[in-house]
Amino acid sequence: MVVSHIIEQVQQALEQTGTDCPMEDVVDLCPDLTWNQVFLAIDYLSRTGQVRVTLDQNRTYRVRAARVETSEGSYASIAKEIRAGEAASRISRPGDQVQPR
Repeated sequence: MVVSHIIEQVQQALEQTGTDCPMEDVVDLCPDLTWNQVFLAIDYLSRTGQVRVTLDQNRTYRVRAARVETSEGSYASIAKEIRAGEAASRISRPGDQVQPR
C-alpha cells in the first residue's frame, strides 16, 4: 500500500471521529492497516502538525485531528502542490538571467 494513501486514510478517520480517541481505537477505525502502519501515519501527521497526540492520566496515548479540513487540504493534494511548485521553479521565464558556471 502507498504511504500517502495510508496517511490520508488515518487522517480521514480521525477527522470523521471529530474527537480525541485512544491510539488503539484508530487501529480499529482502519481495519485494513496494521498497527505499525497506523503508528507511522500518526507519527508523520503529528510531526507535520495535522494531529495532536497526548498522554492521559491513565497513560494512554490519545490522538485527535488538529483541524478539520476539506479534501483540498489532504496529504495527496498537498503533495501535488509541492510537485507543481518544484516544476514551476525549474521553468525559465522571459528576462531570466542565465548564470554562467
